[in-house]
Amino acid sequence: MDIGLAFSFPFQDKDWVKKLILASVILLIPALGIIVVLGWTLAITRNVIQGEAEPLADWSDFAGFLTLGFKGFLVSLVYALPIIVISIPFGIFAGLVDDQSAEALIAFVSICFSCFSILYGVILAFIYPAAMGELAANDDLGAALNPARIFGLIRKAPNVYILTFLATIGAGFLSGLGVLLCFVGVLFTSAYAYAVYGHLFGQAYLEATA
Repeated sequence: MDIGLAFSFPFQDKDWVKKLILASVILLIPALGIIVVLGWTLAITRNVIQGEAEPLADWSDFAGFLTLGFKGFLVSLVYALPIIVISIPFGIFAGLVDDQSAEALIAFVSICFSCFSILYGVILAFIYPAAMGELAANDDLGAALNPARIFGLIRKAPNVYILTFLATIGAGFLSGLGVLLCFVGVLFTSAYAYAVYGHLFGQAYLEATA
């Protein structure tokens, strides 16, 4: 797996400035923008899997990105459901109990919830790249939501998904550096990070299915 290539490939595209600026502008669209950019990210993943010479997807298929991004959003939502389902009753419980005598119970439940969230978050860090790779490769929502298929990919290349996890953290850190360039900088570095994610997901899928 070539981590360096995932971070450098956007700049090898002759139209990289235009493509990243367009992604940055689309991120400004409330709610819809992030879904479209997710579809663009998955298009990059697909290009990597298919061996395209210039995997940085252009913006000629906005509707296609919207459709693919919505599928990616659904996959993310389904895999995040365990945390969502547990957090709702916990929030209600914490809000209803005001008695000081129950503070110890609330603290205990909070610790249990935090431990579960951290553990599941680590698991999700492996599930998400594998599921996105599966979705991008086959455009099959059912396959991307099939735990047996997704954990099968992870078992075939656990080291690759560990590297992918660490590299996505690095890309996220670079995205945060855009704060130094004010609001416009954040948008641009965020678009760049999404492109890196797409390449990483594609590489991981190729390694897992090799």
